[in-house]
Amino acid sequence: MNDTSRPIGPVRSPDGEPGRDPDLHPPLPWAAKHRAEQPSALLRLFDWVAGAGGELLALAVPVDCVCCGAEDKALCAACSGRIRHLTRRPFRAEGGAPALMDVAGTVLLPVVAAGVYREELAQGLLSFKRHGQHQVGESLARALAAAVRAATADGDGFVLVPVPTSTAAYVNRGFSPVHLLLKEAAGHLPGAAVVDVLRKVRPTGARTPAWPGRPGGQKGLGRGARSQRVRGSMRVSGRSRPLVAGRSCIIVDDVLTTGATIGEAARALHQAGAKVRGAVVLAATRPPEAPEPAAGARAGPPKQP
Repeated sequence: MNDTSRPIGPVRSPDGEPGRDPDLHPPLPWAAKHRAEQPSALLRLFDWVAGAGGELLALAVPVDCVCCGAEDKALCAACSGRIRHLTRRPFRAEGGAPALMDVAGTVLLPVVAAGVYREELAQGLLSFKRHGQHQVGESLARALAAAVRAATADGDGFVLVPVPTSTAAYVNRGFSPVHLLLKEAAGHLPGAAVVDVLRKVRPTGARTPAWPGRPGGQKGLGRGARSQRVRGSMRVSGRSRPLVAGRSCIIVDDVLTTGATIGEAARALHQAGAKVRGAVVLAATRPPEAPEPAAGARAGPPKQP
């Protein structure tokens, strides 16, 4: 078994934002517990029936490709191919997230992104986050799985920890996109362990005043303001701590912006005794600014954000 105490190494490849993304402009972070699969068997059955009904309805009602508008499929073959092309080379993305770098440019937490948040990848992800189309989710989950493989190529024994969504976003959608994508991606990652231990709580940091017409949004806020808004907004319950205490964890989220959310997730996991080795995201809003480090180069041990 390889040494799991090492941080994520350099990425190794596996071979226009439309609308308003509620996770890039989130509402106020009220507390909530339910994020993934229902704990009750009856509720799980209800969720399955609802999902199956949605699939049957899609067969009866004409659908268009979420990216190009082509008929008959939620994601046409051409746009699915474009998503594969856009995510063919996962890359280290923490350099574009100021909350994950210190003033000297030292990496606080390494992050691997499947692709850049643009074109068909952005359109597909935004549509999936709004509607949860199974066909779109399958394509995105394959890309996420490839990014996880690239991030963990130098070690095994990692556990994957999804970032929780806000209550308002969960109520609006009826599901958590990150959890659905990670559940699907796990099917492409033999032996992968997913532990859903992070929970949203009322933030303890000082509240940043919302801009008029944009309550709770983070667009336009600087690194300090964004970090302040999410500070203390996540925790690992005492009952869940044994699942991560002493274990090497990889945080999983959908979109990387400033890194404040991932940094808060890392803080909560560190507090629970976990060894946070890095994070994986489906898309980063900023492309890589420089070529990948030479083979064998490594980021220093991640510091607690």
